[in-house]
Amino acid sequence: MVQPPLGARLAPPTPGGSGGAGRGGHVAPRGGAGVGAMSRRERGPDTDPASGGAGAAAEDAALAEPEGPEQCLSLLPWDRFSAWLHCVCVVGFDLELGQAVEVIYPPHSKLTDKEKTNICYLSFPDSNSGCLGDTQFCFRFRRSPGRKVSFCCFLDQLDRDLPVYLKKDSAYYYGYVYFRQVRDKSLKRGYFQKSLVLISKLPYVHLFRTMLKQIAPEYFEKSEAFLEAVCSDVDRWPPPVPGKVLQLPIMGVIMKLRIPTYRDKPGTTPIVQNMHQADAQISMALPTVHEVDLFRCFCPVFFHIQMLWELVLLGEPLVVMAPSPSESSETVLALVSCISPLKYCSDFRPYFTIHDSEFKEYTTRTQAPPSVILGVTNPFFAKTLQHWPHIIRIGDIKLPGEVPKQVKVKKLKNLKTLDSKPGVYTSYKPYLNKDEEIVKQLQKGVQQKRPTEAQSVILRRYFLELTESFIIPLERYVASLMPLQKCISPWKSPPQLRQFSQEDFMKTLEKAGPQLTSGLKGDWIGLYRHFLKSPNFDGWFRSRQKEMTQKLEALHLEALCNENLVFWSQKHTEVETVDLVLKLKNKLLQANREHLPVKTDTLKKLQTHINDIILALPDDLQDILLKTGTT
Repeated sequence: MVQPPLGARLAPPTPGGSGGAGRGGHVAPRGGAGVGAMSRRERGPDTDPASGGAGAAAEDAALAEPEGPEQCLSLLPWDRFSAWLHCVCVVGFDLELGQAVEVIYPPHSKLTDKEKTNICYLSFPDSNSGCLGDTQFCFRFRRSPGRKVSFCCFLDQLDRDLPVYLKKDSAYYYGYVYFRQVRDKSLKRGYFQKSLVLISKLPYVHLFRTMLKQIAPEYFEKSEAFLEAVCSDVDRWPPPVPGKVLQLPIMGVIMKLRIPTYRDKPGTTPIVQNMHQADAQISMALPTVHEVDLFRCFCPVFFHIQMLWELVLLGEPLVVMAPSPSESSETVLALVSCISPLKYCSDFRPYFTIHDSEFKEYTTRTQAPPSVILGVTNPFFAKTLQHWPHIIRIGDIKLPGEVPKQVKVKKLKNLKTLDSKPGVYTSYKPYLNKDEEIVKQLQKGVQQKRPTEAQSVILRRYFLELTESFIIPLERYVASLMPLQKCISPWKSPPQLRQFSQEDFMKTLEKAGPQLTSGLKGDWIGLYRHFLKSPNFDGWFRSRQKEMTQKLEALHLEALCNENLVFWSQKHTEVETVDLVLKLKNKLLQANREHLPVKTDTLKKLQTHINDIILALPDDLQDILLKTGTT
């Protein structure tokens, strides 16, 4: 019997929600159109809010239990490690070869020559950065095409439970770097230069940064045997289950953390308690797995945060020029996160060098700059990328101790070198009027010496409310594209979604636009028109289309289950009955393969229907159909 997807369920109609069953009879595509509903849909499949409490807890518990007998049998050595990391690399400097990968662990980890080259150059700061001592940063690079993506179905299920902005992008790897450069007279070069690099598909910046702080200094003293012990610890970690408090031991320290789920309310982070360990092991509670210090990153340019939000929302080409990879990578990650819970759908490179395999592609002058955010430190980029429309120049990021001075937007022609003054260089004119309140609130916080963590919370909430005010009208309109419930017939193919019409959407803004949730004035219509041409809209709308199409397929399955299929088969020929059985089997396969939002009971009921129809057929046909899989 085909088993249903873990945790799948149908969303109930939302009373009064736009596009819900209570309004015009439309099928609600997973929730209503309010702020909470938008966020739920942005995060993933909806759940019944009324079933919270025990129901939600039970579902979370089911997801958090990877230790079933079947899963244990399928766990091979290094499977647990692979759920978190692809591999660990050590990059050193060779006098003859330059930067070179010295160690890859586990030894069976596969990296192409192109991937190794990218890792080599991205794991060291540019020579002009002058990073003495220890430096941490991260980078992102393309995986080589044609490689099989091996990830077991259980871990795929975990990925589906993540908020959309934390889902893996199988086309990219992240590299988390701990670089050490210290004087060493015993070496010809006069310096010890080495990087410990964690390669992962997961965007858990804070987790891996914390992990490297724990292990890298000791690794540089103890070398490879220590690295092997670290990897063995990681191979004992539980799978990265969203919504569950996880305890991850690493060389005598236990990191406690919780990975967000799509069920979490945007802008909230459940506190992970740092409980006393009975075995006296040191315990460390991580407040987040993925967030950066937003205010610290934006402080040098925080008079322009609203304009930067628009540029990121619209997928405009952006360059961050910084003195070191730490500043460039943190600022790029802060920019990408400022439109959360929307997913930034274009490419972004927290640290980008002239040796990157995409250098020519991204710096060519034969075509318009691509939709990408680049973080760079090499002065060469000031000339190479001077044709780019939007450039952010960041100085040394320090904890702000005084109120930053008002900085005007600078003209691009004034950006000659990387030594130019910090600021935003662009000719872009924002669509929305400037929100002076958030600037005053943050300035007051600096004057009152409010902790930077508290400033980041204020800034993150501001961005969240701005993004939600912008996206809710789109959510509401797209919900209305769902067909009426009465259009779904078990004997016909599921109905199609209505086409998205830009003009029809624009007409809805007069009465149901962002003015309902935001006091900001400005050219919202112009901002929407620009957004509808952007990669971020394309990615968002494709996700909505897929979700609503799956909802229609799920409702079609329900309609089939509510029919007396055995009675139907008795009135039709054997050929028609066999055809029905094969189609129903394919429906079950599709439900599992595409993880349709179907109740477990619905799938069981459909399987029962199939069995009953087969048993009513002659013996020879029964034998064939019971053995026949699905096409």
